[in-house]
Amino acid sequence: MISCFSNKKKPQLGQVLLSAFCLVLALTFFPVSKASAQDQQTAQPSPQSGQQQEAPPAAGGPNDDAGPYAIPKKKEAPPEPPPETPKKIEGLPNYSINVSVPEVDIPVLVTTKEGQFVPGLKKDNFKVFEDGVQQNIASFHESQDAPITAVLLVEFAQTNYVFLQDTLIGAYNFAANLKKNDWVAVEYYDLKPHIVVDFTQNKQAVMGALNELRMPEWQETNLFDALSDTLDRVENVQGHKYIILISTGVDSFSKLRLDEILKRIKSAQDVTIFPVSIGWALREYCEVNHCTGQTQSRAGLPIDRMDYLQADNEMNTFARLTGGRAYFPRFQAEFPEIFHSILGDIRSQYTLTYRPSNAKQDGSYRKLKVEVVGPDGHALKVRDQKGKDVKYQIIAKEGYTAKRTVE
Repeated sequence: MISCFSNKKKPQLGQVLLSAFCLVLALTFFPVSKASAQDQQTAQPSPQSGQQQEAPPAAGGPNDDAGPYAIPKKKEAPPEPPPETPKKIEGLPNYSINVSVPEVDIPVLVTTKEGQFVPGLKKDNFKVFEDGVQQNIASFHESQDAPITAVLLVEFAQTNYVFLQDTLIGAYNFAANLKKNDWVAVEYYDLKPHIVVDFTQNKQAVMGALNELRMPEWQETNLFDALSDTLDRVENVQGHKYIILISTGVDSFSKLRLDEILKRIKSAQDVTIFPVSIGWALREYCEVNHCTGQTQSRAGLPIDRMDYLQADNEMNTFARLTGGRAYFPRFQAEFPEIFHSILGDIRSQYTLTYRPSNAKQDGSYRKLKVEVVGPDGHALKVRDQKGKDVKYQIIAKEGYTAKRTVE
C-alpha cells in the first residue's frame, strides 16, 4: 500500500520521487474540492435573482408544505377617542353658533257675527295653509285674559273740531279699559309723529298724556309716514304688538305712497292693527247737505266723499293684512263698546305656531289661510244654548313676509 508518510531515514532517490508524487496529488486534489463547493453554491437559486415568491397569507402560516412562515397580520386599531375639550382660557369669552329655525306665529280670533269670542277650540280644530300647502301646527295656545302691548296712535291736527273731539273721546275710552299689566305707549301725528308717553304700565300716565292733546299745530295728516315710523319703533319689542289707530284714514302729505306703506305693513312681524274711524257723523251730515268740501280742506283743496271712501278702504286693508278689525262708528256713543270689543279681541284669542314646509329665507310674501274644522274634518258647526246654528268668523292675517338670509 502506498503511503505518503515513511520512517525517518536518509532520503533515497526513490523516496524523493515518492514524496514529489504525493505533493502533486495533494495540490491536484484540494483545488478540485474547492471548485466543487463553489459550484454547489452557484447551483442554489438566489432568493433575489430567482422567481419572486408568493406572499404568505395574511392570517400567517405557509402557502404550501414547504414555504416560509409569516407573522399574522395585525387587526386594524380602534378609532382614536375624540379630542378633549380645550380648557377655558381666563379672560376670553365663550362663543357658540346658533342655527335659527324659522317659526311663524298666527294670532287667530274666532267670534260670532255679534263679536262674541268662541272658546274651547283645540289644536285639531285648526288647519293652516301657506300658499295653498297645509302646514303642521307645532304648538297651540288659547288666551282669554292676557296682558297686551299696544301703541295708541291718534290723528291730532288742525282739521275739524268734530274730528278732534272724536279722537279724544275714543282715546279716553281705550285708556279706561286698560289693566295693570298692560304696556301702552301714546303717539299722535300731524305733519310728523310725536311720542307723548313711551311704553308704561301706569294708567294715570296714559291719561295724563291724553290731557296734553289740546292745541294742534299743523293741518297735515301724514298717516303713512306716522304708521311706518311706529312699525319701525316696535320692531324690536318682544312679543306680539298692537297698534290702535284712531284716524280719518286720510293721508295728505306723506313721503311714502300707498303701495310703499302696504309693503311695509306686509313685512312687519308680530304686529296687528285695529283702525277706528272718526268723523262719520259730520261726513254723513255734509253728504246730505252738500258741505263735504267744508269738512276738511288743505291748501284750498277740498276733501270730498271719494277721498273718505278711499281712506275707509285703506283702513280696512291695514286691518285685514295684519289680522285686526276696522271699526267705523257713526256716533260717539259707540266708542265705549268698540274699545271694549277691541281689548276683548286682543286678550281672548288663539295662537298657532308652525314651521313652514318652505324653509327658504328669500324675503318672499306668503299667503296664509286658517280654517276651523270639526272632528270629522268638515267645517265646524257652532250652536248656541238653544241648539241653533251660529255663524262665526275667523280673523287672522292674510300673509307674512319671510325673513331674508344675509349674504
